[in-house]
Amino acid sequence: MFWQTSRYEIDLSRPRVMGIVNITPDSFSDGGRHADTRSALAHCERLLREGADILDLGGESSRPGAQPLPLQEELDRVQPVLREAVRLGVPISVDTYKPEVMRMALEAGADIVNDIYALRSPGALQVVAQHPRCGVCLMHMQGEPKSMQMAPHYEDVTTEVRCFLDARAQALRDHGVAAQRIVLDPGYGFGKSVQHNFELLRRQQELLALGYPLLAGWSRKSSLGVVTGRDVADRLAASVAAALAAVAHGARIVRVHDVAATVDALKVWAHGGLPSWSQQPRQG
Repeated sequence: MFWQTSRYEIDLSRPRVMGIVNITPDSFSDGGRHADTRSALAHCERLLREGADILDLGGESSRPGAQPLPLQEELDRVQPVLREAVRLGVPISVDTYKPEVMRMALEAGADIVNDIYALRSPGALQVVAQHPRCGVCLMHMQGEPKSMQMAPHYEDVTTEVRCFLDARAQALRDHGVAAQRIVLDPGYGFGKSVQHNFELLRRQQELLALGYPLLAGWSRKSSLGVVTGRDVADRLAASVAAALAAVAHGARIVRVHDVAATVDALKVWAHGGLPSWSQQPRQG
């Protein structure tokens, strides 16, 4: 099994680690630390030394309560970092919902579009569909970042997330995008309560029936803070545990801030025998 991206076929026979590179002053966990081009690129190189398989560049914060960022400001943040990052020899993902940023990124050599809106912005689906090989990650989110955590409500969170992701993947397929290019993300922490997040994790394997690999992003999320009582800077152990739980329930990619610890944990996990999932994503 593999994830087809612009320049790479990513082997998903073992879990892969996507390292987060926030080129922002206001991300919930590490805002401002890598906001300029030099520090962002230094962070990219550090994550690669720590064992990241994929780098995910983002120029706009999607933390709860975040306000939309003007297009030109996002382009100005992402473009100079991306221009250098594509030379690092690993798949590069760009975290954006704006079709103009997607187009710029793909033309600059990015491999993956990672969209929290699952290509619902006008024109976004067409940008990805017109690119012959790029990978895409479709995420579920109820509402939008500035209001998503005010009062999230579901009758059945797993069923509703599954139906949404199925519809968005089918929309891509209807535009000629091959299944091998698509990965799905349940959207932990995006328009979901603590209870919703953990119910979705427990039932995450139900999403595998859709036939696509899963990406999980639990790193430093507030739900982990509620469970452990830890502030965001002290959620390393909880984040690694959540990543392992997500893998145990079928995730093939984990999106994390703490790459070295996650890579080490997955190595130990693998030596103990990775679980075999009852439902394997189809290809084709």
